[in-house]
Amino acid sequence: MTTILLVDDDQHILELVTIHLHAAGYNVVQAKDGSEALEILKKETCDLAVVDVMMPFIDGFQLTREIRTHYDLPVILLTAKNQIEDKEEGFQAGTDDYLVKPFEPKELLFRIQALLRRYEVSTDDSMIRLGSTSINKKTYEVQLGDRTLLLPLKEFELLYFLASHPMQVFSRDQLIEHIWGIDYEGDERTVDVHIKRLRERFSGLTDDFHIKTVRGVGYLLEAQR
Repeated sequence: MTTILLVDDDQHILELVTIHLHAAGYNVVQAKDGSEALEILKKETCDLAVVDVMMPFIDGFQLTREIRTHYDLPVILLTAKNQIEDKEEGFQAGTDDYLVKPFEPKELLFRIQALLRRYEVSTDDSMIRLGSTSINKKTYEVQLGDRTLLLPLKEFELLYFLASHPMQVFSRDQLIEHIWGIDYEGDERTVDVHIKRLRERFSGLTDDFHIKTVRGVGYLLEAQR
């Protein structure tokens, strides 16, 4: 799954853009300023960065220069300004594209898709990365740093499905339909058993994600940021 680093000190913008990016099938990592963004990049593999210009500590121009120096990923700058001098500074810092606030989320999506094509970033969803954990649907392996785990088929499919929709709650019936199929004749306790096994299997091995119970509803996977 393609991961977008979204950097903005405006919580409303973070939430709004994240909703649209999730709906388009992207994984999103949020940062509230440039310093936090650089810490995230040290730990996680990101495919593209969307960066606000006006931020405390490290502004968008400086962050873009840091990204250009140490990482190979496209950058889109967001700004409330529309002066030629700001655009010039942005492109001198190394940004690939520039979008003026307020903007339509669809336009941002179009620009993201164009840049990913230009950088030839694969949008193949067979690999999901959660921090240092990789879930590979092609090999059915879970990589935890230098350690590789081979899970039973249904455990892997359940983990992969939840990880594909982080922070989204699914009922037991929904999980049975997606993983076991609508013709499955067992009961919802099967889901509870598999969730318990996944929790036990990864307990103490990683903090990259946690599978949480939402009382009266079902389960969700929370990825750590």
